[in-house]
Amino acid sequence: MDADTSNPAPSADGAVQADMEIDAKGLNCPLPILRAKKALAQLQSGQVLKVLTTDRNAIRDFQAFCKQTGNALLAQQEDDGVGVHYLRRR
Repeated sequence: MDADTSNPAPSADGAVQADMEIDAKGLNCPLPILRAKKALAQLQSGQVLKVLTTDRNAIRDFQAFCKQTGNALLAQQEDDGVGVHYLRRR
């Protein structure tokens, strides 16, 4: 599943600008998804959540989570074992 890149709100350096960030590093499934779900509930529609993970299955987990919930998956990347996921609240 490709990330939705329609209007991802890039910053001046080209990165996606997040309204909230949560650090779920060191947590395994389902905890990163549960933390993201709780954080998304605090955001307004259209705001962006950035989630940091180290769970190696998180890329697929967040793809499935966004597909099931209707939240947009704007971008995903992995750098030195840390996954970065950008989700836009529906």
